[in-house]
Amino acid sequence: MVSDPQPWLIEKSRYVYECRPYLCLREDSVLLPTGARIPNYFVFECPDWVSVLALTRDKHLVLVRQYRHGLQQVHYELPAGVADGHMSLLENAQRELLEETGYGGGQWRFYFRACVNPGTHTNWCHIFLATDVEQLQLPESEPTEDLRVCLLSREELWHTLCNEGVAQALHAAALWRWLAEQPQ
Repeated sequence: MVSDPQPWLIEKSRYVYECRPYLCLREDSVLLPTGARIPNYFVFECPDWVSVLALTRDKHLVLVRQYRHGLQQVHYELPAGVADGHMSLLENAQRELLEETGYGGGQWRFYFRACVNPGTHTNWCHIFLATDVEQLQLPESEPTEDLRVCLLSREELWHTLCNEGVAQALHAAALWRWLAEQPQ
């Protein structure tokens, strides 16, 4: 049996940038088990995120389209946001779906969690699956959001994923997983 790799030793650490609670950039000086040193290894400390893969009663996926400044492009995404530590992850997910799309209700379950990049990020994205959701109200976008609510069929989702219509990797992973789990 092969043993697991050993953790690195942090010899020194300092914050290069702090914008709590959303992002802190930390610079670590680390010693690897091999004896090698990395004097400036950067780590992004971020709060956990929640995302929702939501399906209506007629099996349409509830997605949003929005502009993302990093890529300077518009893509489909799951309703998502930063988890508020004062609420459960499920409550955060339900809040995000309702605020961003106006959809809610239905049956909810934890689907899975993933990390955007465990080499440089400290946070998890907790993805929930909500089925039989229905529109309960109009979306309540924040002033910094410009979202379009879109309902996609399974076939439209397949086409969207195959044509790079979902750029957010964690959202694409959740959607591909959901497609793979569907009976043919």
